[in-house]
Amino acid sequence: MHRRLQHHGTALLAGLTALTLSLALCSCTAGQGGGDALPSGTTAPKLTAIDINPHDRARLRQGGTLNLAIAQFSRQWSPIHADGSESSTVMVSKPLLPTFFRSDAAGTQTPNPAYLQEAHAELRDGRQVVTWTLNPKAHWSDGTPITWRDIEANWRALNGKDPAYKASSSTGFELVSAVERGKDDYQAVMTFDRPFSEWQSMFNSAGNAPLLPASRVSTPELFNSSYLDGFPVSAGPFKVEQLDRATQTVTLVADPSWWGDKPVLDRIVFHAMLPDAMPAAFAQGRIDLVNNGPDVAGYQVIRNTKGAVVRRAGGPDFRQLTLNARTPALSDATVRQAVFQAINRDVVIRADLNGLDWPAVPLNNHLLVTNQNGYRDNSLGLARYDPAEAARKLDAAGWKLDGDVRKKDGRELNLRMVVPAGVTPAQSEAANATAMLKDVGIKVTTVTAPANEFFDRYVNRDDFDIAAYSLIGTPFPASGNRANFVQSGGTNHVGAGSPAVDAALDRAAAAADAGTASEAINQADGELWKVAGVLPLYQRPQLYGARADLANIGAQGLSDIVWENVGFVK
Repeated sequence: MHRRLQHHGTALLAGLTALTLSLALCSCTAGQGGGDALPSGTTAPKLTAIDINPHDRARLRQGGTLNLAIAQFSRQWSPIHADGSESSTVMVSKPLLPTFFRSDAAGTQTPNPAYLQEAHAELRDGRQVVTWTLNPKAHWSDGTPITWRDIEANWRALNGKDPAYKASSSTGFELVSAVERGKDDYQAVMTFDRPFSEWQSMFNSAGNAPLLPASRVSTPELFNSSYLDGFPVSAGPFKVEQLDRATQTVTLVADPSWWGDKPVLDRIVFHAMLPDAMPAAFAQGRIDLVNNGPDVAGYQVIRNTKGAVVRRAGGPDFRQLTLNARTPALSDATVRQAVFQAINRDVVIRADLNGLDWPAVPLNNHLLVTNQNGYRDNSLGLARYDPAEAARKLDAAGWKLDGDVRKKDGRELNLRMVVPAGVTPAQSEAANATAMLKDVGIKVTTVTAPANEFFDRYVNRDDFDIAAYSLIGTPFPASGNRANFVQSGGTNHVGAGSPAVDAALDRAAAAADAGTASEAINQADGELWKVAGVLPLYQRPQLYGARADLANIGAQGLSDIVWENVGFVK
């Protein structure tokens, strides 16, 4: 339901209409065959690109095991909990939990028939009403049918009215005034207080917004603890066979009680490992697909691996630096703006992307990426490298140069930059930012966090001054970013915002047409530059290494994975 976090391999998602980091352009697709060399051009693929080696189910080998890598072995496995809004957690949960829509390469949504027969929005007495008609065959792994009561329980947990529910996002749900039983238990009628144009982002796989069972989310205590260290109840084509913290693996098996298309694969095994170890594991045949992202060394390993291909797409994802406004040194927006202007993003970006066949273009928008409809630069000069202006801002904020380091009230301006272990781009970003900030009198101490602790111990607990990770986006630009940026957002790790940002995002989510939505999104972005909490770096490439015979999975662009159709070509 919101943009999600990712170290690189690790990410925060985004979603409700929803880390990593999406609007439809044309309805064309690109690169569906999956060659092993990337084009040498300097433009990113369109957001409608998809590269998954598509094959009909009948052409795939029945059975087999798919080995995948994740960057974190989680504690909180509920992807709708604030601590579960992380790419590894979400990836593991997707074959296990119900989502009502399928997203194609252009971000167009169609009902997922395994769970949803039909859904439509209409106006009744001037209010938006969405009717969800569920598939009566759908049921939870404990045998309980999936009914309107599950939708009602998720709404109560996610609507933001009770802060004891530690939800990752309330987007959309906070606009709903009632969820009632329809013609039978398999129909829910949802009434909105005000229009929500991206309502299809609710319970949406590409929006990272699954449905959870009423039996496990109906009280704050259940919501916060039911999915700690396990998946007690699921309802997908796969089920959990084993969660093994000792070996850092999660094993899923095809669920014999699944009522939809039979999964092609027998088993999916997720292996937690440091992101910079993933390409070598792929080259050794221990994993079948690697989410390489902007790792140059990893990219070369993949290209030199026999029987492997590179899969490549554009996506709504970006690398960024988050500044924690809750810490005393960064509580003043003027100081945060100075940090922005003291960092030469061109140098940082070139260091990350050199050798990837990906354009080294700075991203100057928090809510749209450069190849997206409506994108514009709203940064008001704050995206420009200007160390002299940064120094003036720091002087004005009372941080005066004393030797090499600025001081105020006897305290040094010393920032802790937390980066995840095993993520090459984050290490590079920390080294470059440290040198640049030193030039304006800001001392930086780098803390390298173990991969399993980067979010759980540091980011989610606000224990950092600057943190480097990716934001992973969704096909829903108006609401997909909301939880990261509104003042009350469950994944707002800056800890600051403004009423103007909130109001503009509200207008975007309620917009009746794309032009109105785009204008409101850009107004919100302009306000986010003033808040100066998240410094966008660049659109993150979706670069995957894949076994050449692996089908129906890879660089998804705006689409979601149909897990029951993933397999190996005969």
